Amino acid sequence: MAKKTATNTTGLKIAIGAGVIGLAGAAYLLFGPEGKKHQKNLKSWMLKMKAEALDKMEKIEELTTPAYEEMIDTLAMKYKDMKNVDASDLEAEVSMLKKNFRGMVKDLKSKMPAAKKARA
Repeated sequence: MAKKTATNTTGLKIAIGAGVIGLAGAAYLLFGPEGKKHQKNLKSWMLKMKAEALDKMEKIEELTTPAYEEMIDTLAMKYKDMKNVDASDLEAEVSMLKKNFRGMVKDLKSKMPAAKKARA
């Protein structure tokens, strides 16, 4: 019975972690260094794409950079065929999403040792 509780706890931690990463990504995008620019250029399809990306991020068990980029490329293929989506806007959005993820991971890694020191 203890194993079942540990598994449930691990799954819960993974789900919470994915949710936090998703929210952090959205916050970084809208309120980060280039947040004003992103808010100004935001279009409805971009919001839908980001929401879908967040949903898919929560479902990925181990979120690595290659897995994230593959997920974004898959979403881009879906939005590429929509009539109200400009190809250059889509390309810019995809590259920005990938860049923000790399920046977010870099920020998290730089803060990790500080968190470990705080616990010790």
